[in-house]
Amino acid sequence: MHAVLALAVAVVAMVAACTSAGPGATAASPSAVPSSGAPGESIGTSAPDPTGSTVASQTDTDWGRIWDSVPPGFPRYPGSTTAADATAEPFSAVYAIDEGDVAEMASWMQTNLELATYSTEALSGPFEDGSYVLDSVGEAGCRIQTKVAPMGSLVLVTVLYGASCPQP
Repeated sequence: MHAVLALAVAVVAMVAACTSAGPGATAASPSAVPSSGAPGESIGTSAPDPTGSTVASQTDTDWGRIWDSVPPGFPRYPGSTTAADATAEPFSAVYAIDEGDVAEMASWMQTNLELATYSTEALSGPFEDGSYVLDSVGEAGCRIQTKVAPMGSLVLVTVLYGASCPQP
């Protein structure tokens, strides 16, 4: 009788451990991704799907839903460094460049996005803060917004890579 009780307790503990998402756990499949969320709320996970590839996460923003990263080879201004801690706003990528001409950097981004097959919908600026905003479009409703803004002695390039774009 004690052996059966011990076995039952062990089975219950194993089932609970397998189904419980303890602290720091993430969802293991895309089916666990909610269909919407508040702006700034991450709504996906970086977890392997059954084919072994990685499912990138997405975030809802005021601009629209974005991927939380950009694909490899996405145009990046020469000499820029990743600056993920530079803003509290949601982004797909943020890069910092030591001083420079903001207009020239926005033009460089426009040219290189066009070379990567994204058409320019609009290049706006300079705004009062000296920033430029580049809106680009790709196939199948893919939208990208790139903001190039002076921030003290740095220039920040912030990219919103739309959820309709190919998965990064």
